[in-house]
Amino acid sequence: MIRQFIFGSAAVAAMIGFAAVPAFADESQEVATAAAHAGMAAASADIKMVHMHLHHVVNCLVGPSGTGFDKAAGNPCDGKGNGALMDNPGDKKAMLEDALTKANAGIAADDVDASKKLAADAQTALMK
Repeated sequence: MIRQFIFGSAAVAAMIGFAAVPAFADESQEVATAAAHAGMAAASADIKMVHMHLHHVVNCLVGPSGTGFDKAAGNPCDGKGNGALMDNPGDKKAMLEDALTKANAGIAADDVDASKKLAADAQTALMK
């Protein structure tokens, strides 16, 4: 009986210990979501939709505490991490920064075709 109690207590303690350990963010989900939204931006018919999806790209890349995050635009990466740039171990940083630069340029562009081209370029960068 005591043995069962000790074993049971150890099992409960182990479960509580594992539950308290925070999960590490996996930037691959954030990158995949950003790439999908870059593709949506490139396929959008009007500048408003191109810009909205590019804001989603930026939000997924920089995360809620990052420069350029626009809460009003929505965050399709909510709950997936702190932003791909924050969650990346470093090996993809240049690629992510390149995609971010293209997404921001697309947001700044007023011409729908130029903005869509930059969105497609951002998607290509994110899929490397």
